[in-house]
Amino acid sequence: MTDITERAGGLTDLPARFPQLHAPQYWAWGRYDAQFSTALPPDDLVTNIHLVGFAAGRIVLCRDDRDHWFLPGGTRESGESVESCLVRELQEEAGARLLGEPVWLGAHRCVTDLAEPYRPWQPHPEKAWLWGWADVAVDSTPTNPDDGEQVVEVRAVEPAEAQRLLVRGHEVWWAELIGLAVELRTRAATG
Repeated sequence: MTDITERAGGLTDLPARFPQLHAPQYWAWGRYDAQFSTALPPDDLVTNIHLVGFAAGRIVLCRDDRDHWFLPGGTRESGESVESCLVRELQEEAGARLLGEPVWLGAHRCVTDLAEPYRPWQPHPEKAWLWGWADVAVDSTPTNPDDGEQVVEVRAVEPAEAQRLLVRGHEVWWAELIGLAVELRTRAATG
């Protein structure tokens, strides 16, 4: 995995253009201090993988039984590769499959003060959430395993609608993550 600025022709102005995405954050649900960077983390720190999936140019979102919208992805299992996790999570949550290689946008490096890791095999107290984009096909239903989110709807929406549905309270960085994915996908198509 390489830094996005290397792959996208030296996009060094991303923190200025996407300030909320790059701002230090605190994720209360896991007591994580999180910081986004386009510098990709070492594989052994990646515990979660999420995708901005494009289906015919629209962004695939999932809605769970709590009426919470999210991008498909999730927690990496013990011994699972990044790619295998992404394939599994796309099927479980969106009934989707990759149509090409994912393009990694960056990662949130996270540090928690919790005494134990979320799962015993995960690195602790530091870990990383990897974000990417790829073209996908939604051609089945989510498998909804018992230990995962219970998805009640999968919808492909225009980017502006994805941004609106994902922004919850102060988490405006979701909109910027979508904006970054759209921009880089457009650059890849025209470049």
